[in-house]
Amino acid sequence: MFPPSLPIRSVGTVTPPPGRRRALRASRRQRRSLWSVQLHQIRYVVTLAEEGQFVRAASRLHVAQPSISAAVRSLEVELGAALFDRSRQGAVLTAAGEAFLPWARQVLADCDAGVAAVEALAGLERGRVTLGATPSLTTTFLPAVVAAFRRDHPAVDLIVDEAGSGDLVRSLERSLVDVALIILPVAGTWLETRALGEEELVLAVPRHDPLAQRGQLQLADLRDVPLVMFRNGYDLREATLAACRSAGFQPTFAVEGLEMDGVLAMAGAGVGAAVVPASVVPPEGPLRAVPFAGRELVRHIGVALRRDRTTSAAVRALIDRVEAAMAPGQDPGAASPKDGGRFSKKARTAST
Repeated sequence: MFPPSLPIRSVGTVTPPPGRRRALRASRRQRRSLWSVQLHQIRYVVTLAEEGQFVRAASRLHVAQPSISAAVRSLEVELGAALFDRSRQGAVLTAAGEAFLPWARQVLADCDAGVAAVEALAGLERGRVTLGATPSLTTTFLPAVVAAFRRDHPAVDLIVDEAGSGDLVRSLERSLVDVALIILPVAGTWLETRALGEEELVLAVPRHDPLAQRGQLQLADLRDVPLVMFRNGYDLREATLAACRSAGFQPTFAVEGLEMDGVLAMAGAGVGAAVVPASVVPPEGPLRAVPFAGRELVRHIGVALRRDRTTSAAVRALIDRVEAAMAPGQDPGAASPKDGGRFSKKARTAST
């Protein structure tokens, strides 16, 4: 039944009141105008929301700051609402911006998925892959893998995002990376993960240190050893703290807040000892890697992708390269596998 307040011109035809007709025409004009919203405007909004400052957003996107300001302002005009509160301190999302942001991220993710689907059909003629990896992997295992991948697929643009596993999972969620090499376990029902291998952690100490003369150590031996510690969010920091606590003590820090290079340099200078992967301690360098008895400290390396995204041919080829390099006794730079790899178009892995 038609609302009694609306006059009936003929069966099935409703004539809204004049005020409502004007509002509907304005609404239709507004919907038409939104077709002029461009993808780069949406990308600018998402990046600005994540960076919090126009300068940092411009640097990350490699565009001029005025271009971002103008594009965001134009989008706000199109939407009829301010998305950011601007001040000298930066740009903060308004309520409208908070409402728009998840939809903007979804648009970008869907567009990236569409590109990946087309690239999957096109094969490896071209493409772009953003690989996330933890810092210790980028300095040891990854360089030979990247060199071999570039040699086999020179037309594929490869970008490496170096961060801890927690940050990489968040980057996967935002579709900022296509695939990530992380330390397992990680949480997320939307994730596809696969264990690739494990790596022993050792205590790195100067060669003249009394501990360097030991054949192996117990975790309890670290009770009175000042440690050079990584910054918050580093996987190795969390692994070391958890192991020490499980052994019944809280470790002491000689210094903390460092990246891998700083940790190794401080340990080499005798500031303290450091728990690190065995692969980062050169056999002829100033440090000696002392193992723990019974492999008390081992970390598990894995690969992670989004479950709801199509995996492009380029991403599959990179994963195959990584898996082949992780196989026992394999050279990371050896020829790529020819059997199609162990990952299908949609990764066949268990969720964590």
